Amino acid sequence: MPIFKKRLGELEEQAKKEFLSLVEEKARGEAARLAKSIIDQAKEEADYKAKEILVAEMIHGATNYTAEFTISEVKLPSEEVKGRIIGKEGKNIRSFEQATGVDVELGDENTVRLSSFDGIRREIARVALQRLIADGRIQPARIEEIVTQTKKDIEKIMHEEGIKLAHEVGVYNLPFELIDLLGRFKYRFSYGQNMIAHTLEETKIGIAIASEVKADVNIVRLGCLLHDIGKVIDKVEGSHVTLGAELLKKLGLPEKVVACVEEHHEDKPFSSIESMIVYISDSISGSRPGARYEDFDKYVQRLSKLEDICKSFAGVTDAWVFQAGRDVRVLVAPDKVSDSGAEVLAMDIKNKIQDEIKDFPGQIKITVIRELRVFATTN
Repeated sequence: MPIFKKRLGELEEQAKKEFLSLVEEKARGEAARLAKSIIDQAKEEADYKAKEILVAEMIHGATNYTAEFTISEVKLPSEEVKGRIIGKEGKNIRSFEQATGVDVELGDENTVRLSSFDGIRREIARVALQRLIADGRIQPARIEEIVTQTKKDIEKIMHEEGIKLAHEVGVYNLPFELIDLLGRFKYRFSYGQNMIAHTLEETKIGIAIASEVKADVNIVRLGCLLHDIGKVIDKVEGSHVTLGAELLKKLGLPEKVVACVEEHHEDKPFSSIESMIVYISDSISGSRPGARYEDFDKYVQRLSKLEDICKSFAGVTDAWVFQAGRDVRVLVAPDKVSDSGAEVLAMDIKNKIQDEIKDFPGQIKITVIRELRVFATTN
């Protein structure tokens, strides 16, 4: 009898273990199916939410600004005005090109086409030409006067555009220096993408992502807004990342914001989740289909390099590139460069261009301009 009870107890224990094992196995299967269902649902919701954020912010960012590209057109009231723009022996049109640094082409149906890789120059030329036509006094001295005044007015417009861009993304009380630089985005392009449109789009995306993951929204907001500020700093040496970070440090912006700028191209390891969000937002805005054209950016870089080469020589006061880089005009100070020195300078510039720019298509004509101006004013 005791043996029977013992055996029965063993069987009961075995049956209990087997039953528990079956229950556990079934429970695991149910749990796995439930977990898979939850994960699939979460993935679906996350995918939808991500698309919703990106589409909403890209549309919002892309519709408020219209970007011009490389050519502006001005309608003329009559054929007579076209003749006055040209001037005797082309004197007026040459003065206008020299004062503005743009290429002027007289088209059909009383239109003037203004061409330049530099959007700021092109806008100054467009406004100045319209003012000259309205004024009627189209001659070299008046051209220089109108262009000088127009440059000042465009600076004011860019300042207002900088304020508008900052306020659009909820940033206030930035230093004036940063506001002026942000305004230059209106007439600048990066890989063919207008920089105001890109910055606005990126910042909206960054703010949305930061809000979703509970990151510091204000750091991301400033990091996205200022990440490309180095691209509009007039300095030859240094990448836009380095130039931008140096300026922000100088102006006393928070270290985390400076880090976002320094790390948005992975030049440094990411130091925070905010830096990663700025990087992600920049990549989304820049790499989406149709956003950028790499060939255009290379074209602008070549033309900018041409001007920088010319300006690197002593005695050169300014330089402009026309005809898509095939025509370079260099203005020199007459008290520093003689007539014979101008001839030598043209050869030196030609040699330096040949040494430093290997892939430029076609021939490049270099024109050195040396003119003496004497002014006197009555009492």
